[in-house]
Amino acid sequence: MKIHLIKKQTIEEYASDHSGSKRSLAEWFNKMKYADWNRPSDIEHTFGSADLLGGGCDRVVFNIGGNHYRMICKYAFGDKQVHLFVCWIGTHAEYDEICNGNKQYTVNNY
Repeated sequence: MKIHLIKKQTIEEYASDHSGSKRSLAEWFNKMKYADWNRPSDIEHTFGSADLLGGGCDRVVFNIGGNHYRMICKYAFGDKQVHLFVCWIGTHAEYDEICNGNKQYTVNNY
């Protein structure tokens, strides 16, 4: 199934504010155009460095730009498409701070 990204503008604004991420996020977008997912494991197949979070939270962490940036998204598989909700974007160091507080399962900045 094709992916419905919610909200692309959030990623574009982050790339605009953090110029070092622009190229890597563009590459991520390009892969998303051709992604075809039917189950969560397909996310890891498309993005080999993606990590599916446990605990039934339906979240994935994308490693972007050689792991300099991280993006947490919530996914929902529907009948005709997969909805991918951007919950958080930041540097790897900022992600580590979120993990230290065990917030990666609940953070929702967007």
